[in-house]
Amino acid sequence: MSTSQYRDHMAELDLDAMIARFQQRAAAVKKRPLPPVAGEERQLFIEQANTDFMDFALIGGATAVIEDGVLVLRVDLRPSNSGS
Repeated sequence: MSTSQYRDHMAELDLDAMIARFQQRAAAVKKRPLPPVAGEERQLFIEQANTDFMDFALIGGATAVIEDGVLVLRVDLRPSNSGS
């Protein structure tokens, strides 16, 4: 899809729904069963699942806005102050 085609669909873009889909994907990765593999293949699968979860969770936790025609995802990576 070209950039102009993306622009044509911006009016249809539901940012809240997009973020919700990434939250659902992150949850699905956590539920993903391990295939019947062992050794190095098992470790590679686990590493990929961890990467997938992190990617989906980051976007799922983002605040999405369109500024001047640009999709902006803001992710607060500051440590939480849960200990204070």
